[in-house]
Amino acid sequence: MSASVPELPGALAGLAPLLDRYGYPAVALFVLLDNCGIPAPGQTILVLAAVYAGAGHLSLAALVAIALAAAVVGNSLGYLIGSTGGRAFVHRWGRYVALTPARMERADGFFARHGGKVVTVARFVDGLRQTNGIIAGTTEMPWRRFQPFNVLGAALWVGVWSAFGYLAGTNIGTIYRTVVRYQLWLLFGLLAVCAVLVVRAVLRRRRGGRQRNGPERNGPEQGRPDPPEPSGTREPAEPPEPPEAPEQGPRAPEDPR
Repeated sequence: MSASVPELPGALAGLAPLLDRYGYPAVALFVLLDNCGIPAPGQTILVLAAVYAGAGHLSLAALVAIALAAAVVGNSLGYLIGSTGGRAFVHRWGRYVALTPARMERADGFFARHGGKVVTVARFVDGLRQTNGIIAGTTEMPWRRFQPFNVLGAALWVGVWSAFGYLAGTNIGTIYRTVVRYQLWLLFGLLAVCAVLVVRAVLRRRRGGRQRNGPERNGPEQGRPDPPEPSGTREPAEPPEPPEAPEQGPRAPEDPR
């Protein structure tokens, strides 16, 4: 027997009529849009659907399967958008949003080193959840490398929020408000960490430039003759010593006569 749905807070209550009417298709649509660069309450409706599953109105297994597929497809669409049109957009309009070729090159290097980690955890951060696929495509992250992390990130995201909504039950209102509050703190903390990393990278680059240029500027110059000393300061040269007279042999004794 299905239990009654608990009282829903904030955005959950606003989405309840939509979920009541359309069910799983509503979850699939909003999760897909939320993962391909279009702002949509995908995470919110996922939590709401999990609450419904906990009350017996939806199947948790079907919900997880549908949300997982929608998240993977949505992020893959974002990747295709970035790989097909992202570079052209950057080359044409990047200078108007401070996205210079040098910064784009640094972004390429960053994603080459850390792209997998970014794609895996990005869904838990608003803003990155919508854009990480587009960024991965724009920075030309290889598809074969992107897709495993895409699936892993989607599985973690769907699993965490489905379990959260399913287990919250009647406490969903209190827990939801607490999670929203701490999610904001998490976002601020992430921005602070990013700022620290950027400052450290800039300082390291400047220090490296000084170390490279220092010896060339301050070190001794090799291969050049010593400059002549100014006249009047050099001591007069001493006259050469006369050569020693050759030694003579013993003199013969004089004749007494």
